[in-house]
Amino acid sequence: MAIGIALTVLVLGLMFASGLSQGKLAKRKYIVWGTTIILIITPFFSWVVSILFGINQGDGFAAVGLMMLLLPLFFLIGVVTLLIGIFKKDNMNKSI
Repeated sequence: MAIGIALTVLVLGLMFASGLSQGKLAKRKYIVWGTTIILIITPFFSWVVSILFGINQGDGFAAVGLMMLLLPLFFLIGVVTLLIGIFKKDNMNKSI
């Protein structure tokens, strides 16, 4: 039940981020996806993967250990993506 709720939130968040970034500049896409990775993908995806791994192994410590590895990894990926979006220069042709 809880895994289904987490997967539903994950899918809805991905659809929302995809809708926000559709047809926008690359800078805006990086910012939207960096924020989505940090706030939605990181906690829910790492929780689902860790719980399923812990159930498969039959050990709760394996789930906690995997979560301790996945959370910072995905968080750093999100931070890098967000920073690329913040500091990326727009390459629009400016006619004066």
